[in-house]
Amino acid sequence: MDQSLSSYKTFYTVASTGNISKAAKELYISQPAISKSIRKLEDSLGVVLFNRSSRGVTLTEEGQLLYQHVRSAFDTLSDAEDQLKLAGTLGIGQLRIGVSTTLCKYVLLPYLQQFILLYPHIKISITCQSTNQTLRLLEENRIDVGLIGKPDNIKPLHFYPIGEIEDIFVATASYMDNLKLRSGNSGPNILEAATFMLLDKENMTRQYIDDYLLENKIQVHNLLEVTTLDLLIEFAKIGLGIACVIREFVHPELEAKKLIQIPLGIPIHKREIGFAYMKNRHCSQSMEHFIHYYQSPDSSCFSISE
Repeated sequence: MDQSLSSYKTFYTVASTGNISKAAKELYISQPAISKSIRKLEDSLGVVLFNRSSRGVTLTEEGQLLYQHVRSAFDTLSDAEDQLKLAGTLGIGQLRIGVSTTLCKYVLLPYLQQFILLYPHIKISITCQSTNQTLRLLEENRIDVGLIGKPDNIKPLHFYPIGEIEDIFVATASYMDNLKLRSGNSGPNILEAATFMLLDKENMTRQYIDDYLLENKIQVHNLLEVTTLDLLIEFAKIGLGIACVIREFVHPELEAKKLIQIPLGIPIHKREIGFAYMKNRHCSQSMEHFIHYYQSPDSSCFSISE
């Protein structure tokens, strides 16, 4: 575009009013300034845009053609301004969240339930991936915020902890009884005959548990890899093996004795979970609303049942 937007605004106003004097009042500039702007635009385009007379100005054929396009452009800009004002008034926006399937079900959903009541016009999209994949999506700006386990490197992130989780091993009482019969003892070596059920290697929890098993010299001979915590819990409940799960998410099963915790001598350290977003990214209004919401004491949706 060879001319500035102000030149077309001047042309548009003169064409709409049909009078340079009226256009000058509307634009708060002098009549000579308007005449100069119009002449400059005509010289640049190589056409005459207005027929001048003592009663005002009228558009030439070329002026009519330009006016149709300029009017359409300014109508579009006006619509955009109206949409922005409406978005500001109603809080319309978009929020992209990344989270693992487990944390989505047990932690994120209660947060969203209350957040949606406060901001019903924010469109929310959720990408369920592992914590490692969520971190990659944050780096690539494909999501705005992630609900993750605290990573080792948080320098590029704003990380706001909302609670702790504890990994434990569980099984049914009948599975452990049968395991003792098969192995012929109840000592520590009994676990070598067990089927261990863990999340797949893409999951940060699995990497954390692998380090724990290696550090404590716990041998795993029979391994079943599962993609979600819900499946681990269900497989453990039918007596398929010993599953590594998160204590806070199997509290009802432990209370009802559908599952029992397997003592391993050395407990697994608790891990922090929280919301994270990149430090070097601009936060949209929707994101600012969400940050303010989850940092508010009233939004403490994640709690550990005892």
